[in-house]
Amino acid sequence: MDSEIRMKLHINDTFNRELPADPILENTRRQVKNACYSFVTPKQTVKPELLHVSTEMLKAIGLTEGDAKSEFFLNVFTGNAVLPNTKPYAMCYGGHQFGNWAGQLGDGRAINLVEVEHENQSWTLQLKGAGETPYSRTADGLAVLRSSIREYLCSEAMYHLGVPTTRALSLALSGDEVLRDMLYDGNAAYEKGAIVCRVSESFLRFGNYQIFAARQDNDTLKKLVDYTIKHHFSHLGEPSKKTYLKFFEAVLNSTLKMIIHWQRVGFVHGVMNTDNMSILGQTIDYGPYGWLEGYDHNWTPNTTDNQFKRYRYGAQLDIGLWNLYQLANALYPLIDEAEGLESILQSYTEKAQSQYIDMMRSKLGLFADDNSDAELIFSLEETLQQTETDMTIFFRSLSNFSKENPSEGLKIVKDAFYIPTDVSDSVRQQWTVWFETYAERLKKETRSSVQRKEKMNQVNPKYVLRNYMAQLAIDDANKGDYKLIDELFQLLKKPYDEQLENEKWFVKRPDWARHKVGCSMLSCSS
Repeated sequence: MDSEIRMKLHINDTFNRELPADPILENTRRQVKNACYSFVTPKQTVKPELLHVSTEMLKAIGLTEGDAKSEFFLNVFTGNAVLPNTKPYAMCYGGHQFGNWAGQLGDGRAINLVEVEHENQSWTLQLKGAGETPYSRTADGLAVLRSSIREYLCSEAMYHLGVPTTRALSLALSGDEVLRDMLYDGNAAYEKGAIVCRVSESFLRFGNYQIFAARQDNDTLKKLVDYTIKHHFSHLGEPSKKTYLKFFEAVLNSTLKMIIHWQRVGFVHGVMNTDNMSILGQTIDYGPYGWLEGYDHNWTPNTTDNQFKRYRYGAQLDIGLWNLYQLANALYPLIDEAEGLESILQSYTEKAQSQYIDMMRSKLGLFADDNSDAELIFSLEETLQQTETDMTIFFRSLSNFSKENPSEGLKIVKDAFYIPTDVSDSVRQQWTVWFETYAERLKKETRSSVQRKEKMNQVNPKYVLRNYMAQLAIDDANKGDYKLIDELFQLLKKPYDEQLENEKWFVKRPDWARHKVGCSMLSCSS
């Protein structure tokens, strides 16, 4: 079976063949200079066990479900075997963390195994939690089961929501115990170790370019940018100063598109550091992410960010621009003039405002042009925050609203309120005015109410990976029961479908989860 898998995988490594490597082969923590990566061999595990595999991603890379049942597959995707004629590696990058330059960071617990091609699509296969690298600093390079379940489920869920994202191939137990201080409060404990195989066209981040600019290593910076354009932005043409500007504009556009999708579905990344920003505009690094339960622009799931809320839901578009400024600074040495970069950056705010309004209009089922839509949207956002209102349930239920009966509006969305009796008379009046205004606006539409509902339900998901759902799967898995992982995996493959048999998941966060660790509070510990 191992020879069959090797033959099926069309290996075409480019990153570790075309770019400069770290000449030191010892796996010791160090500053890596003038190199894009370091060769690393994954750590051997005690007793690996495959818990789940994405059949979609198996097919995408050219393998079958039968292949995934082999011991060779298990060993490769838990780091216990290396594919012949391949050289796994960890990437070198830096980054701004919470607004401060952190210097060299790098793949501290991620190891790229191989690049494969299938049906004209290139994929990089990467293990998260497979051991130390030169970039691990004081960490062990491992990952625990709870964070691995969250990443595995969420990356695939985001894909089916239509959000640009990295994917996941497999989730496995390593068989090792991993020591973690989950809340950084001095109460460390051993947890089950796990490994996720992440998949993307590329795992390049803003920080990959920043590190070379910070070190004034323009030669390696140019090699990396030229490589990126050649393999991921070839439609822009041969590398030149003009092409570098087009490249930056393409990254700006894809980054903005990704964040608009986050806002649409109520996703909060939690750690929008520049080393967590994909150069392809994909959601990457699923750490302390969360989904809006109550609609609150100030909410962040990250305990580390709880005081200043830098990465709160309502700030994600602004942080996207801040991060793009840092990338522009990194690319500047290759362009040597600021005007072009500044012009592109200045286009962001107008694009963001326009795309955000268009996105919110789609959530409200508004298709005809009307200058009053922005005011209607901002009024809704203000009203939604007057009392705790579940974002997912509100927008999904709103598709049942009738412009002929605006007085029924509150009744239609009542299940979205966490405490229905908490709607005061003044807030009730605010809602009444909004629904009446919304009804008048809908009268300008040419689509029927049935057509409007269909369109709204295509952008307003019924099911998202609420934190408490992931925590239930984690709790079961810690007891050795992995069935809920698959149940949620299958549920989230069709997030816009009614799935009446799964109606139990179309509910607000339960009271027990309001303050439970893993449901409302999450740290970067994994």
